[in-house]
Amino acid sequence: MSCVLVVAPHPDDEVLGVGGTVLKHLADGDAVHVVVCTRGEASRFGKAQVETVQREARNAHEFLGVTGSHFLNLPAARLDTIPGAEINAALAETFAKVAPDTVYVPHSGDVHRDHQLVFQAALVCARPTSSTYPARVLAYETVSETNWHAPPTTPPFVPNVYIDISAHLERKLEACSIYTSQIQPAPHERSLEALRALATVRGHTVHVQAAEAFMLVREVI
Repeated sequence: MSCVLVVAPHPDDEVLGVGGTVLKHLADGDAVHVVVCTRGEASRFGKAQVETVQREARNAHEFLGVTGSHFLNLPAARLDTIPGAEINAALAETFAKVAPDTVYVPHSGDVHRDHQLVFQAALVCARPTSSTYPARVLAYETVSETNWHAPPTTPPFVPNVYIDISAHLERKLEACSIYTSQIQPAPHERSLEALRALATVRGHTVHVQAAEAFMLVREVI
């Protein structure tokens, strides 16, 4: 049995990018933890909106059946105002508590600065500096963030790992639909139709019905 940690900059990133893979891990008997790094500030997003998104996240995690949910409550869209050491330390507590052997992180080239900083912090926490560290680190794609990179200015997302989620796509989409404040009607890229289309394209790339794609950052065998 593996112990998996999904690192999400914001609520919904974990479902958008890794929802099907989370379900596959759970079906295989793995423990899956999700850490949501930021929380919206009422002064910027409104108290009702912040509470809604937090409730949606907890409901989505319960629907998926994850082993544990962790919320760091760092300020959303303001991570670049916090010393990197503080972000690292906050995330390191979850790494120490969960002791994952597989970690999913946002892509370093995502357009959102929060995603970039969370990627960097996760790699700091995953460094092989002791006898226990994550043997496998993979970067996932997030619609409306990863696809708006601007190579060669930012690193492109070039997947080299595909996880078959054919048996789990419908339930992933149900989990996504719990984020009613975030999911938009088609043709918005954060629509259920767009998520299904992306899973279909990624799946057909490797001759399965649906898949999620990742970039392998490190694997120790």
